[in-house]
Amino acid sequence: MKNIYTFGGKPAQRNLTLPDLRAAKAAGRKLVQANATDAVESAAVQAAGVDILSITSTRFDEGRAAAPHIYTIATIGAAHLVTADEVLREAYRVATAGADAIYTIRSLKIVEMLAREGLSVQGHAGLVPRKSIATGGLRVMGRTADEAMAMLQDVRRLEDAGAVAVELECGAAEAMAAISARTRLITHSIGSGSGGDVIFLFTADICGDTPNPPRHARAFGQVGAMRAAMEAERLRALAAFVDAVRSGAFPDASVNATMPSTEVDRLNEALARLRPLHE
Repeated sequence: MKNIYTFGGKPAQRNLTLPDLRAAKAAGRKLVQANATDAVESAAVQAAGVDILSITSTRFDEGRAAAPHIYTIATIGAAHLVTADEVLREAYRVATAGADAIYTIRSLKIVEMLAREGLSVQGHAGLVPRKSIATGGLRVMGRTADEAMAMLQDVRRLEDAGAVAVELECGAAEAMAAISARTRLITHSIGSGSGGDVIFLFTADICGDTPNPPRHARAFGQVGAMRAAMEAERLRALAAFVDAVRSGAFPDASVNATMPSTEVDRLNEALARLRPLHE
C-alpha cells in the first residue's frame, strides 16, 4: 500500500498510484478493472483483488467508503452536468471525497479544463454508446484501417488535452493493440481485446447478473440465476405463510408460548369474577 493524501487533504492508502499504472504499462503487466453500482459491489471488487474500481459520481461516497484503498475512478455523468462549471464542481467534489481519477466522455475542452486543475482525467474513444446515433448504432469500431487511424487520432487529441488515460470501448482488437503501443495514455479496454493496459468489465457481467450481456462480456459466476432462485424461494415462502395462517396451521403449539396450567386456572377464575364493562 502507498501512503497518500487525497485531493481533499486527508491521509489515505492506495494499492496503486499513477506512476504504478505507467510502470505496469511499460512492463506490459496487465491490470484489472471492474465497476460498482453500490457499496456491496465496491467492497467485493476490492476484496477480490481487482486493481482498479470505477464508480459513478452520484454513488461515489458510499462506494469509496466501502472500498477505501483501491485506485478508484469517478465517472462524471454526461447528461445531468451541462456546463463546464457544473462538471468542474462535481469533479472537485469527488476528488475531495477520494477519487483518484475522473472519467468523462465530454469534449476535449472539458478534459483540458480538468487536467489544468491538476486532476487525473480519463477520456473515452471507440464506441460511445450515448453518441451511437451518430456513429451507426452499437457496433464494433476500428474494423477498417481508416477508422482505426481515426481512433488513434482521437486518443492523441486526448493526450494533447492533458488526459492520463483513455477507455476504448468495443474496438477491434488489432486497433486497440496498435493504439495502446502508440500512446503514453493508460489504455482501458472494454470489449476491445487484450491489447489495452487495463482490462475492464462491468461487475454485473462478470458475475452473470446481466440478463442480456454484451458479446464482449464473459460471465464468471451465476449471481443472476442465484438471485432468481432466491426471489422464487422468497415468493414460495411468503405464499406458504399466507396459506398456513388462513388454514389455522400457524401459529401452532411448536411456536406458541404458553402459561402454566395453574396460571390458566387462576386466569379463568379471574375472568369469571370480572364484572361487565357496562352494567
